[in-house]
Amino acid sequence: MKPTVLILGPTGRFGRAAEHAFCTAGWATVRFDRGTDDLVQAARAVDVIVNAWNPQYPDWADQVPRLHDQVIAAAKAAGATVIVPGNVYVYGPQATPPWGQETPQEARNPLGQIRIAMEQAYRQSGVRTIVLRAGDFIDTVASGNWFDAVLTKRLASGRFSYPGPLDVPHAWAFLPDLARAAVQLAERREELPVFSDISFPGYTVTGAEMATALDRIVTRPVRMTQMSWIPLRLLKPVWPMARCLLEMRYLWQVGHTLDGTLLEQYLPGFAVTPFETALAQAIPPGLVAPPSHPLAKTAVA
Repeated sequence: MKPTVLILGPTGRFGRAAEHAFCTAGWATVRFDRGTDDLVQAARAVDVIVNAWNPQYPDWADQVPRLHDQVIAAAKAAGATVIVPGNVYVYGPQATPPWGQETPQEARNPLGQIRIAMEQAYRQSGVRTIVLRAGDFIDTVASGNWFDAVLTKRLASGRFSYPGPLDVPHAWAFLPDLARAAVQLAERREELPVFSDISFPGYTVTGAEMATALDRIVTRPVRMTQMSWIPLRLLKPVWPMARCLLEMRYLWQVGHTLDGTLLEQYLPGFAVTPFETALAQAIPPGLVAPPSHPLAKTAVA
């Protein structure tokens, strides 16, 4: 009998990638519809719940505790394992990299504290939980993340816009790789601690390194520019999302990397997609230079 996974938020970034990865691995997948489905009933016969619900930042204070409490209750009733896509917000700008399981969660900003409380609720619940923590996403479709909405938004005209200093390391995860790791961890869930905080190191690159990699694979030279934060500061009084984005600006100013020790321990030899291959899958196909193109300076694996 196939193991079964319930996907909460199947149309979101992580939910979509997770559904594809679990299907590919032979799992039975169930998509949850918040408009019509009952969570406890939907979770009753599943082995794993992927909690990919992610409200908009301004709604976190109201919705995150309530939604995760519901998931914890459903998982307890079903005896299911919960997989939560974690982020790096819990640490705060003072944390010393690499960030991982042993790094104190001492964020003092509102969004960071909400995530700390959410993870603590799982830790205290006794529900088998895997927090798979990653940096910013590199997605295979335009999904409104930093990579496609800001950095490469004007790549067709040769512009690469970066939100921070170009020499500061930043953590990234290619979503298909992250989802594949989630499946493999789910398949070993009984071997893991009841609460597992596992960092996914992905890629750690500076803005300049990412721009250089893009320059090697696209059909025209890439010019690096700085994103201006002034519009967000001006919009802050009237647009709550601007306030939240400014709150997390430090992640573009503080160099960080994620500790992959536990991932290597639990999934020895796990291989991520080569960086330039991931970038080529994350930008519109028409921008990728074929190997014969004069600007294709290196072959894309």
